[in-house]
Amino acid sequence: MMLPDPPPTFRPPAPQERPWRWRLEDASGQEVRVEGHSGQRFASQADAESWVGEIWAELAEHGVDAVTLFEHDRKVYGPMSLHA
Repeated sequence: MMLPDPPPTFRPPAPQERPWRWRLEDASGQEVRVEGHSGQRFASQADAESWVGEIWAELAEHGVDAVTLFEHDRKVYGPMSLHA
């Protein structure tokens, strides 16, 4: 019996495996790149929402005014302000 090759242990997840992402935006709606935070991808909507709930103040300090949630290329909601 032939078994399939084991998956690589430390391969990064494919976008299909983590379809949820935030677009970080400035006040004019332009995308903002924040080192260490831009490009984060998540396996579920709940994971994405938890992450932004924990990190929103730091994002605001780096010039992010709003965030928009996407599943693959579909806009789910946003822009959502990071200011009270």
